[in-house]
Parts: sequence; C-alpha cells; structure tokens
Amino acid sequence: MLPYATFVRSSGQDTKQAILVKSLVPTTLPAHHVLIKVDRFGYSANNVTYQALGEVPYFRYFDFHDAPEDVEAGVSQRTHGVTPVWGFGVVVASSHAEIQVGERVYGYFAPTRYLVLPVSPSDVNRFAFFVSRPHLPPDRRPYNQITRCSADPLHDPSPEVEDLTMLYRPLFWTSFWCEDWINSSQYRGGATRILISSASAKTAFCLAYLIRKRTRALNLDDNGPVRQVIGLTSKKNLEFTKQLGLYDHVLEYEGFQTTVILNKPAQKYIYIDVAGNEALNVRVSRHFSSAAKFDLVGSIALGLTNLSPSSQSPSAANWSANDFASQRAPSALEQFFMPEWLAIRRKQLSVAEITRLQRDAWSGLMQDCRAWGISLHRVSGGEGVKKAYDEVVKSGIPPDQGFIWSMWEDDAQNVNARL
Repeated sequence: MLPYATFVRSSGQDTKQAILVKSLVPTTLPAHHVLIKVDRFGYSANNVTYQALGEVPYFRYFDFHDAPEDVEAGVSQRTHGVTPVWGFGVVVASSHAEIQVGERVYGYFAPTRYLVLPVSPSDVNRFAFFVSRPHLPPDRRPYNQITRCSADPLHDPSPEVEDLTMLYRPLFWTSFWCEDWINSSQYRGGATRILISSASAKTAFCLAYLIRKRTRALNLDDNGPVRQVIGLTSKKNLEFTKQLGLYDHVLEYEGFQTTVILNKPAQKYIYIDVAGNEALNVRVSRHFSSAAKFDLVGSIALGLTNLSPSSQSPSAANWSANDFASQRAPSALEQFFMPEWLAIRRKQLSVAEITRLQRDAWSGLMQDCRAWGISLHRVSGGEGVKKAYDEVVKSGIPPDQGFIWSMWEDDAQNVNARL
C-alpha cells in the first residue's frame, strides 16, 4: 500500500480552501477495474466551472469521482468534492481482460497521483473504454470515455502537444459542437453579426476561430466579411483579445451599446453568452430591444466564465435539458450543453464522419493556436499545485496563460513555456 495525494475542494464549508489528502493505493482490484497513474492534467476556467457547479443538480460534477475518506483531515464523501480534470496517465494495474498494463490513456480524471476506475465490462473497444457510472444521465457518456492513446487519431505523444491537448481539447469540443449546432440552422437564418461575451476566454475565442473559419471556407468574405464576429471583454483583457486576431471587432463591456458597430441597421445578430453574467445579459437584451433597427435572431448561453471556485450562479441553478427542437424567443437565452447536442449528432452522423470532422478540426487548431500568444505554466508536486490553486482563487486565471499541473514531484518545477 502506497500513499497518494488527492486535491479536493470542501463542499458546504470553506469553499476557497483546497485540501491535500493522503490515501492508500490498493494492491488488488475488484473485477473490471483499472488503476491509472495520473501523470499530469490541465487546469482552466473549465475546471473552475466544474467546481462551482459541483453540487448543482443538473451538472453534478462532484459525482464523477468520490472524495477520499480521511478522518484526521475531516474529509469524507459527505463533506467534500473532487474537481474533475482532463489529463494523461498510464494503466498500472487492470482486472479487465481487454485493458493492458502500460497503456497510455487520456480522460476525465481526478487531480491525484493514482486513480481507481470501474470499467463497463462490455463497453471496451480499441479506441476507448468507458467508466461505469450508472448514477449519472446517459448523455454524460463523453465524460466517461477513457481514450486509448495508441489508437487515438488525435494523439501526438510529444509533451508540448499533450499539454496543448489538456489545455484546449475539453473546451474546443464545446466550441466546435456549438458552432456545428448554430450552423445547422444556417446561423439562425443568416445572422451577419455574432456577439460573444467573455471574448478573452478560450471557449469564446475558439468559437470565434471556428466561426471565421467556416465563413472563409464558404467564401462569404470575398468582398469583405458578410458575417462578423464581435467580442466583448473587460478593459484589462482588451489588448490580449485584440492581438488574438480572431475577432473582427473587440469592445469593452463599458459603453459597448454606443459603439458604431453595434448600432448599424439591417443586421441580424446572435448573442452568445460565455461569461454567465446576469447583469451583462440584461444590458445586452435591453440594447437589442431598444430600437426596431436591431434584429436579434438568437441568444445562447454557452459558458459561465465569471464563476469563481466559490461562487454560485442563479442561471446555472436553473439550467435544464435542451431538446434543440423547442421554439424560443430570440431574446431568451437558449442553454447549450455539448453532450446533449453530441448525442443528437451521433444519431445523424456515422462514427466515421464524426471522427473525420473532429480530426480535421483538431489538426487545424494545432497548426493555428501557437500564434495566439498563450504561455504554458507547469507546476509539479502536491504542495506546488495547492499553491497554484490558491493563486487562482485569489487572482483568477489570466487569459494568456494555460496551467499544466502534476501531483508528482519533478525536478523541473514551475516551468514556463511560450508557444
């Protein structure tokens, strides 16, 4: 039996306090289980959202991994939650005949050194195996998938690309399938202006990247872009967002209503809320309802980047399933949850077609994202990760940084890399 560290967030107690817990690695496994050595994982605004919504009934992010039991530390499954993370690891023990020791895998792990996962006995193929979580809704299946890197067409074993994978892959697919959904309606009948809040967030600017890429592929901008992407951001993130080169216009939250670009007549607008800021959404709604010249054809709730690890969001608490068929008023925010739309697309497209779409999109991203000026900040060791997390609680996550953390001690600690 060996000690390992788990990074947990207290629930119902001090929501800003992270706790390191030492548990024991089992020497034997029940049938159909794997023991994974988690090498490293990404940490971004996505993980902040998982934590803040850990106990919200619709999301239940704390139900993916059980918190360890430690009487002395006062930690238990009843009082604490584990924030899920996307990372890489290696299978070091397996009681499933089709999963071999030594396999490199990628999945929705816990921030830990070792992780025991139950595997669905018959849900194993050469590309992936799936964690058994019958207590969660079926559309959470993407979170249950453990990808086998040797057969993953998107996997590049170089450390840099693996780091980029942990940074971008979870949020990029949210952006990718959201754009796919919007395009399925021909951008709500031909929207010419796409307004995106929290424009400095990676989910937001990946969406802007995909919208502009489709616009150019369709030759819609031969005589100037017919469809323009407009970003809303804070003053402190204005220059970073502009230098990305992914938006046609970038506006500050303060005073966006009076800008020329948002007051041009004869334009169709879609508003995509990535911030999850109730006050901002009211201002946007009032702007588009203030004059007949504005034609708002859709409003979409995509993210909650304004959440902190300890914050609560009224809109998140009221989140509900989207059947993507009900008609809504254009000013009413329609909630987009990627697993729900992907479940529909899996009925419409073959596995081969989905694989091709994702492979092509990912290949393009890996070619293009290095020009965006994001620095990778790597931290090793439990205490180092806890310190880095405390800094996130205090100051947030700068838009020009991506965090790669590992609970394992490493000689190369606190390394920065500029892409």
